Amino acid sequence: MRTPALVSRLRPFTSTIFAEMTALATRTGAVNLGQGFPDTDGPASMLAAAQRAIAEGVNQYPPGPGRPELRQAIAEHRTRYGTEYDPDSQVLVTVGATEAIAAALLALVEPGDEVLLVEPYYDSYAASVAMAGATRRVVSLVEDGDRLALDVEALRAAVTPRTKALLLNSPHNPTGTVFNRQEMEAVARLCQEHDLIAITDEVYEHLVFDGKEHISLASLPGMAERTLAISSSGKTFNATGWKVGWVCGPAELVAAVRAAKQFLTFVGSAPFQPAVAHALRTELAWVDQLRDDLQRKRDRLAEGLSDAGFGVRATEGTYFVCADVRPLGFTDGAELCRQLPERIGVAGVPVQVFTDSPQEWSHLVRFAFCKRDEVIDEAIARLRKLG
Repeated sequence: MRTPALVSRLRPFTSTIFAEMTALATRTGAVNLGQGFPDTDGPASMLAAAQRAIAEGVNQYPPGPGRPELRQAIAEHRTRYGTEYDPDSQVLVTVGATEAIAAALLALVEPGDEVLLVEPYYDSYAASVAMAGATRRVVSLVEDGDRLALDVEALRAAVTPRTKALLLNSPHNPTGTVFNRQEMEAVARLCQEHDLIAITDEVYEHLVFDGKEHISLASLPGMAERTLAISSSGKTFNATGWKVGWVCGPAELVAAVRAAKQFLTFVGSAPFQPAVAHALRTELAWVDQLRDDLQRKRDRLAEGLSDAGFGVRATEGTYFVCADVRPLGFTDGAELCRQLPERIGVAGVPVQVFTDSPQEWSHLVRFAFCKRDEVIDEAIARLRKLG
């Protein structure tokens, strides 16, 4: 028998749950609350800046690290967390945060090294660890009332002599948790005690609700020299298709990431880079309004899910509400999600697909609220039919 074409370490990652659920939603005409993309555009001045850049000929390869005005704007923006970066040596523009994470792991971990992940984890993390030839070690969030919290002692117990890096996401997808200062300070101590590189996915940094605070791990004492802080324009400015991301950190680590990144995409998104630079400097008030609107949409969806009979978990940030299906008599979120588009015309995503221990997370389904109010309302009306 012929050997399968795909290498063994990537065979678990042949398709994503987002592609599967979106295809189901498209085929059935379902309301798609599965994939986390907004259905409205970003600030008008940013869109105009991109159009202007295209018209003015900004259509060829940008510099390898990214256009200077964007790197400068990113460095200025990161000062809001008390961190300072040299835009020439400590900031790298990437093709979205997903590339930044993959390039960081390819650059910094060797085959046989271990990378700590917190589950549920965004699905590209496990695939990126596999592409690097490393081994993932996973620690689960724990339920603390209706909030999912970081289990610091379990994280500490998971560290071994082979652990090289920790990949941490806050605000957290898929659960909507925002790790608090106590949790982040504990992570900082752990990284320093065990000499770990920290890779932080902060793409939802501005989308934090109820007056809570986003804390960048790099801002804590002793962490700037060992942390790569990753973010992007996609979630901040409703431009997920532009794929303009960045990584900030110590020059040595950023240079390593650039070495890997240049052989992945080389460069990307030339005309969008000056537009994102413009938005970072002039459109943060628009982002504040986006955050307030999303908080209201979160409340709208959470109330509707509760009325429909779901058990609703707390959402402190991001685009997502996680709902417990057990009060409605279901036990397997994946099975339910595959039935929902045809059964009632709504698509969600089962949380268990983001974990190494699906049986422990099979009761939760993730729904996205980054949609127009009428879309959310229609989804709620359909979800009530489950009761």
